[in-house]
Amino acid sequence: MSQLWVLGLLAISDFVGINLATVTLLWMKHVGGSLDTVTRSWQQMHPASTPTFSYVLDFYLWDALPLIYVTWAVLFVFQGLYRQRQSMSRFDEAITVLKVVTMGTVLIFIATFDLRDVSFTRALVGSYWLALVGLVAGGRILVRTLQRKLLASGIGRCRAVIVGVDERGERLLQNLSSSPAQGYDVVGFVDPSVEHTAEARQVGGVEVMGGLKDLAQLLGRHRVEAVLIALTSNSHEDIMRIVEASGGPGTAVSFSITPDLYDIVTGHVRTSQIYGVPLMELQPQLMAPWEAACKRLIDVSVAVLILGGLAPLWLLTALLIRLSSKGPILFRQERVGRDGKNFMMYKFRSMVLEAEEGTGPVWVKGDDPRVTMIGRVLRALHLDEIPQCLNFLRGDMSLVGPRPERPYFVDRFRQEIPFYTRRFNVKPGLLGWAQSKHEFDLNSSDVSKIAAERLEYDLYYIENASLLLDFKIMVRTVWFVLAGKSTR
Repeated sequence: MSQLWVLGLLAISDFVGINLATVTLLWMKHVGGSLDTVTRSWQQMHPASTPTFSYVLDFYLWDALPLIYVTWAVLFVFQGLYRQRQSMSRFDEAITVLKVVTMGTVLIFIATFDLRDVSFTRALVGSYWLALVGLVAGGRILVRTLQRKLLASGIGRCRAVIVGVDERGERLLQNLSSSPAQGYDVVGFVDPSVEHTAEARQVGGVEVMGGLKDLAQLLGRHRVEAVLIALTSNSHEDIMRIVEASGGPGTAVSFSITPDLYDIVTGHVRTSQIYGVPLMELQPQLMAPWEAACKRLIDVSVAVLILGGLAPLWLLTALLIRLSSKGPILFRQERVGRDGKNFMMYKFRSMVLEAEEGTGPVWVKGDDPRVTMIGRVLRALHLDEIPQCLNFLRGDMSLVGPRPERPYFVDRFRQEIPFYTRRFNVKPGLLGWAQSKHEFDLNSSDVSKIAAERLEYDLYYIENASLLLDFKIMVRTVWFVLAGKSTR
């Protein structure tokens, strides 16, 4: 069973559980005679009688019930209940539901405290909470039980390779073999101590398929979805070397590491121990498919709203650019996007025509003499970036993501900065985590140092990508702009 199927079953289970709990709440209020609005509506047609429960359901079917479900669904989404996981303990699932439902119940009843015809006794609140926990957690436990049985029978497992051929790697293989519900199907080993492996050999009955330089090719050839790193010591250099050898931009595999004692004792990482196999996850792409779809919808919606809703302002801006200096209104420049593919980025022209003639590509400066008078105003208000909404519509960029760089500087930085190409695992964006967290010295002559600093923030964003983080970046960017700081 694929992860998408599991998420679909969880969503269906939650839909049924949430609505059953809400219907139970309505029934209890109906029996208690506390639905005054429904009663008045019913008695206009049937005087001196009480409404039937079917009438109560029909009364709330198209407004209250969908609103309540959507509220819970949004809360579940932002609390991570629909994140893809290879497998999850049923006890942990129930505890997570308990925490989220408890928090949501408190928030919902606080929000409806002063509404008419929405009064709840402690018995009603407690019953609704209990019904939600029981129905939602019960449904999810059934789904996880089905998932575990399918994984144990070999259905839906994740194809994986183990990097490390010593005792630690062999022990990991044995643990996974004795815990099939972990969900990994180990197809081979990779020896990180050599570049290529010529001799045929096995570890624990599983073939050693190659060395470190063979890793990227092996991932594609064997349709590998996960790389499990089992080294004697988890040095940063060795782990970075393995991740980089996995293919750079476009790599869709997940990475997990067997923790050593130092990692656990110092609390540097949180381990995920499922069915007896502790692993630390390093996933290059954490955004679930539904989050990616929502992110795309937000990009298109924002682009249409800004370009269409504020069209008179952009026409005025275009007119001012045309009257103030020679040259086109829009500035087009090639940038590097997702998977290292080049695209044409658009901006309102803020510099003089042919600004780089005779100098070649120049890194952006904080105080640039090539900027026109109107361009300074546009840059100060960040209005020169607006045409990038066209890139949102084309799918070249997103509202939030690492800022796109020019091919000239990308070729330079990929030689000077380790893991620079990892930033191309996601679409570039207008608003970035780096720019929302830190004001860089754009007048510095050491551009590689600035790019390396930005990369640290970009990699954090990639490793923790989510709609919630995107929203946080939007809010922080607004604060940066209001504070008069640079977001470039």
